Amino acid sequence: MPPATTTDAGPRSSPAWALTVVAASTLLTMGVWFSATAVVPRLEVAWGLGSGGAAALTIAVQVGFVLGAVGSAVLGLADALPGRALMAAGALGAAACTAGLLLADGLALAVPLRLLTGVCLALFYPVALKEVSAWFLRGRGVALGLMIGALTLGSALPHLVGGLAGGGTEAAGPDWRVVVGVTSALAVAGGLLLAAVRGEGPHAVARGPVSLGAGFRALARRDVLLADLGYVGHMWELYAMWAGVGAFLLALPQVAARPDAAAYAGVLASACIGVGALGCLLGGVLGDRWGRPRAALLSLVCSGGAALVLAASYPVAPLGVVVGLCAFWGFWVIADSAQFSAMVTESAPPGSVGGALSVQLALGYATTTLTLWLVPALVDAVSWRLALVVLALGPAVGAAAMVAAERGRGSAQPSAATAAS
Repeated sequence: MPPATTTDAGPRSSPAWALTVVAASTLLTMGVWFSATAVVPRLEVAWGLGSGGAAALTIAVQVGFVLGAVGSAVLGLADALPGRALMAAGALGAAACTAGLLLADGLALAVPLRLLTGVCLALFYPVALKEVSAWFLRGRGVALGLMIGALTLGSALPHLVGGLAGGGTEAAGPDWRVVVGVTSALAVAGGLLLAAVRGEGPHAVARGPVSLGAGFRALARRDVLLADLGYVGHMWELYAMWAGVGAFLLALPQVAARPDAAAYAGVLASACIGVGALGCLLGGVLGDRWGRPRAALLSLVCSGGAALVLAASYPVAPLGVVVGLCAFWGFWVIADSAQFSAMVTESAPPGSVGGALSVQLALGYATTTLTLWLVPALVDAVSWRLALVVLALGPAVGAAAMVAAERGRGSAQPSAATAAS
């Protein structure tokens, strides 16, 4: 595909500048994803929510993201419209939907707004990854790792804002509105920031219409199926951890006894999620050096193991130990994310990569809705200990898939060497 005329004629930003701006925009915009989740203790007081209602606020975003991402892929919006214009529209739309929560007094309005927030974010984040890929050929893996790191920091942002806003669970009104308002304003800034990039990336790849049928047929390939199983196991744990770590820390007796319990738990949660940005970078490096299945296996074993150790030590371990374990969990729970998509792009049949990635996305985010509902229900009915054990089941399934993928990779290497000789 020849480069567009405007790309040659007009000024073009450097790849480093484009990556910096798009990553910063991602960090600012993606904060709205957990803007309601981060203030659930306060919304439970303000709106009289139970655990099911609180979970619905996060599940609605997941469902909206799946619908938006798959719909956008099938309609080819990312190819039909300028990428950064689509991203800006998604960021501003997500900001408006999130700000609409300030007018809500319960789930009747809040859930549709969260669903639409997910749809808008689906117009932003997948396109952001494509936009960065267009600026890099060499070093693309590191660039995408930085983007997933920006997503991770953005996911931690509402917890940090809530912690800095202060107040305990009894201060339901002002504090949750501060978090919603600030994250909405930051998403507006993220959308407007994209105007700082000039020109188009020189390595954009033409992409035909996405076929979900071809994507499902790609599952007949062993490596694609194993990559999707690994991704499902990863997603079983990831968003439930991100959504629940603040509530888990708040439930600790050492935290709950503090007068600023909600604010303190929010700051700790933001650190435990945000450290995953470093995990993304390490995961990318290990994936390039070791191979993707082995790198993903390490992440899955570490994150699932952290959940089990937390289950065994809850609630008697010292606070410093628990926070350290949560940070270790947060580091590894996202470190493998890019590897599963990369495995699909490397293993799917030609012409079906877009559909295969859409299928993987749909399977993974649909899985998150199960654990986002299940974890609060288990906590209410039994304890955090059982909920953590259940979360570890996902990494166990994913790890088994990666062991199988690594064995297949190892058995294929001698054949390739023989053919080459």
